[in-house]
Amino acid sequence: MGKAVGRWDFEWVYNEQPHTWRRREILGKRISGWYISGILVDYLRNILSWKWVLFWAYAFGGCINHSLTLAIHDISHNVAFGTKRARWNRWFAMFANLPIGLPYSASFKKYHIDHHRYLGGDGLDVDIPTDLEGWFFCTPARKVLWLFLQPLFYALRPLVVNPKPVTRLEMLNAVVQFVVDIIIYYFWGLKPIVYLIAGSILCMGLHPISGHFIAEHYMFMKGHETYSYYGPLNLITFNVGYHMEHHDFPSIPGSKLPEVKRIAAEYYDSLPQHTSWMRVLWDFVFDDTIGPYARIKRQYKLGKKE
Repeated sequence: MGKAVGRWDFEWVYNEQPHTWRRREILGKRISGWYISGILVDYLRNILSWKWVLFWAYAFGGCINHSLTLAIHDISHNVAFGTKRARWNRWFAMFANLPIGLPYSASFKKYHIDHHRYLGGDGLDVDIPTDLEGWFFCTPARKVLWLFLQPLFYALRPLVVNPKPVTRLEMLNAVVQFVVDIIIYYFWGLKPIVYLIAGSILCMGLHPISGHFIAEHYMFMKGHETYSYYGPLNLITFNVGYHMEHHDFPSIPGSKLPEVKRIAAEYYDSLPQHTSWMRVLWDFVFDDTIGPYARIKRQYKLGKKE
């Protein structure tokens, strides 16, 4: 099974997250195309044999659906219609959600705001693996399994770490999604549904693009909790690789994040960064010092209203 990793707990710190102070200091001084492609390929998959469905779901549909999840990520910050039309952003996110096959956008929004507000927060940031994950997935073979099961952990972890009531928006998201799925099934059969959902699940697991999940906040260098990636995969992921810049300025659209880096280059150029998401996945699996425990955690004191 391989050698166990050399970490037995998270990296606990007792200072504020860096994105807050960096934002203060600096201030002091592509969706529709992917959507149409997904629907078109969905139709084409209907005329292919079953043996090709999973292959194309992973190789092509997975890339498109992963890109759509990152479009939803961008929309969750109200960048599509602005903060004054927040409800429009929620509806647009549901529209972007449709080719994914499963309701996702409303729940993602509900928890993602905590990831920014309470980065690394114990019991608040559900992006942090549980202690069970950190303890068990500690060998190369187990870490590969953990990467493959990422969609399952991202779906279930919030229910364990920070459960919240189901909202009306989440129920609407589910109704809209399943109505569209039923329509697709009625006109084109089961194969397109399998293609869409399989692409969504496979792309969130052991997939080159999903390397960004590990690259963003896993501690590859002690004391650094967020990393950017400036490579070509940003072209199909709404610049999610510019993650340091995104956390400093979460309301700026992904399309503008390269400009943020250019304007404030003196803050970002000297920071640790990744050059390959594939290399990130390789190092995560085979480096004994990196695993689910390689995350920085902190305690937040919440007010009564929070």
